[in-house]
Parts: sequence; structure tokens; C-alpha cells
Amino acid sequence: MAQYYDERKVGDLGPLGFRRSTDLTKLLACLDPLLNEKIIVPGETRFLDLGCADGRVNVFLSYLTKISVGVELDDWTLDEYGQLKNELDGILENEGLLSPPGNIALFHGDATDPTVHGIIARETGTEFQDFDIFYTYLVMHEEFAGLIAEKAKKGSVFMVYGLHKILPAYQGLRLLDPISPMEGILAVYRKV
Repeated sequence: MAQYYDERKVGDLGPLGFRRSTDLTKLLACLDPLLNEKIIVPGETRFLDLGCADGRVNVFLSYLTKISVGVELDDWTLDEYGQLKNELDGILENEGLLSPPGNIALFHGDATDPTVHGIIARETGTEFQDFDIFYTYLVMHEEFAGLIAEKAKKGSVFMVYGLHKILPAYQGLRLLDPISPMEGILAVYRKV
């Protein structure tokens, strides 16, 4: 699955002239510490991607989470989800592998908008403060950190993909520095 999605970002250009896509092969390499530190608890963790693009991280983590929710502002990017997932399902079926479970819910809108969070709560039964992990690909990381510090439950985790040597500090969140940055790209913070 990681290879399938990683191949689909190379050379693809969006309206901004580039694609902001998580490299799932790198994220896959981060799973052991995330599982060992019980940041992800299989079948229990509720995951919210605050800029899910084509839903690749949601599909990837759906195997391990209770619910995998994503919000994307750019409808042209979110529109790619269905076609890519259907093609992936066909490949997985041909290979005798399991398709992602039916716990993925993606929404179009502004991830900082309380109205969008209300829609998510109504459609999934999961309020913003119920999520265990929040995720973003660097874009708007400061705004999302502020939202998480204000509204998320204590102990929830914020994962920021795209960081390397300079790891920002966020008020109300503590960097899990023994494990950050994982694979030189994923920083993990916990709400205090």
C-alpha cells in the first residue's frame, strides 16, 4: 500500500505547483516506536488528519485505528481519494491482501472550523476532544497546535510530518524528544 501511494505523488502537480504528500514508506518505518510507546493502540486509537489530501494516511492507519478521519480544504485533492482507493482495493484483492477496513471518513472543509468538527461529530459520533492522535503535513502546524492545545483532551498526540532538525515548541504541547523526529521527518508532541 505504501508503495502504491508513494508512486502516485512523484511528478504529479497540483494548482500550487507541487504535491504535499506524506511518504508512506517513511511513515511505515515509524510504526514500531508509535506502537511500542502506545501512541497507537490497535483497534482503540481515534485518528484525525487535519489536512488529509487524497486520504493516503487515513487509508494507511485505518488498519490500526478504531476510526480514521480526515479533513481537506482543497476539494480537487480530496476528489482523488475514491479513485485511488478503488484502484488500491483491486490491487490488494489480486494479491490476496486485506483491503482497508470501513472505518475511514473524509470531509471537505477547513480543519480549524468548529462547524466542520460539528459535522464530523454528527456523522462519526466522535467529537474533536475524543480523538487520540492529530496529524498534519507541516502546513498550518502552528494553527493546528493551538487548536489542539485549546480543545483536545490531555494526553492526546500531535504528529507533524515534514520536520527535521528544527523542531518547534508549541504552547501546551510537549515534544516527545527521545523518539522525535522519527525517520528524520516525523515529530511527535503530547498535550500536557
